[in-house]
Amino acid sequence: MKFALILVLGLLPGMGFAQSINFGNDGSEWANDGECDDRRFRGRGMASGLDRDDIGHDATDCRRGFERGQLKIWDFAAAKAATQCTAIDFGDDSSEWPNDGQCDDYRFDGPGGDYVLLEEDIGRDATDCRALCELGQIALRDY
Repeated sequence: MKFALILVLGLLPGMGFAQSINFGNDGSEWANDGECDDRRFRGRGMASGLDRDDIGHDATDCRRGFERGQLKIWDFAAAKAATQCTAIDFGDDSSEWPNDGQCDDYRFDGPGGDYVLLEEDIGRDATDCRALCELGQIALRDY
């Protein structure tokens, strides 16, 4: 009976999960600035610009946000399943980089997401993002 209780408690969400996440290191130029720059996470406390180079290189900020419950791991498969492309207002093509085959809109990520995502591009790369969403190559980061 004791073993079963320990096993069940060990499987409860959130318990011990932070220890299993490899937060990486603080090698990013934006490390220790109070914002998580690692695109593997989503939620309050994310930086306004996300660069693939910062994946695994903002450990302290991301760990703090995760432990406070502000950040969660972003799971592309779960996000893809939850994203309904037909219900999204993709905006227009007023970004500096429209029609280049990559989605620059900060709301999305995935294989079709641009290398750098900036909040200023929200709703400003409609053609690329709509097409990539319909192909299943991007999904909403905050689903």
